[in-house]
Amino acid sequence: MQRIRLRYTKRGRLRFTSHRDFQRAFERALRRAEVPMAYSAGFTPHPKVSYANAAPTGTGSEAEYLEIALTEPRDPERLRVLLDESMPAGLDIVEAVEARTSGLADRLTASVWELRLDGVAPEDARRAVDAFESAETVEVQRRMKNGIRTFDARSAVASLETVEEAVATDSAPADRPTDRPCAILRLVVRHVTPAVRPDDVLSGLRAVADLAPPVPVAVTRLAQGLFDEETGTVTDPLAPDREAAATEPHTAAATAAATAPA
Repeated sequence: MQRIRLRYTKRGRLRFTSHRDFQRAFERALRRAEVPMAYSAGFTPHPKVSYANAAPTGTGSEAEYLEIALTEPRDPERLRVLLDESMPAGLDIVEAVEARTSGLADRLTASVWELRLDGVAPEDARRAVDAFESAETVEVQRRMKNGIRTFDARSAVASLETVEEAVATDSAPADRPTDRPCAILRLVVRHVTPAVRPDDVLSGLRAVADLAPPVPVAVTRLAQGLFDEETGTVTDPLAPDREAAATEPHTAAATAAATAPA
């Protein structure tokens, strides 16, 4: 059995797709691309696909990850192209590597988010960020399955800052106003329980500084991976697999590339 790890995106209007919508679209793509999927046992077999820490509905993302199990070896890049061609535009398969290491989910310990606050002056955003950063705790509330829960949104935030320009991605909405002030925040948040999401941090900014954007905030996940406590950065979770592939060139993937039909 071969395992392939994929990075995919949610861009443009497709950021409003739910995780279940993506699952259905991806399983259709697997059938269209004739991927030799491994299936679970039992009365209702399903393809072996492992999803890791999907972004909330309504947020864009450049860094979503999943892993699939195959019954026959395939070249990861050729497989990526076939799957990407079978997916809707906006749900793009942008990277594929053969799994050479264990614990992909264990390497997703933090995310980098970009928050675009249209209608908010940058100086107002900086004052709110300073108030949030200086607070020891910032309690927010969120409705969960068992009712309203109160938790600290501050402790999970590794860094929060204003930036001058947004990262250029295809997920930036084209219909956003351009003739009004706009503040852009860069947020690094650790994956903890309960999960602290970008909207929780926005609730915290409202609580400590009365910051309330007049229009919905555009949120995009730029990266997720292992959080480096020394540098405060989030590392690429697929890097260990690429490094292992570089030291072991003669593998099942290389064999598949040589023997796969044209």
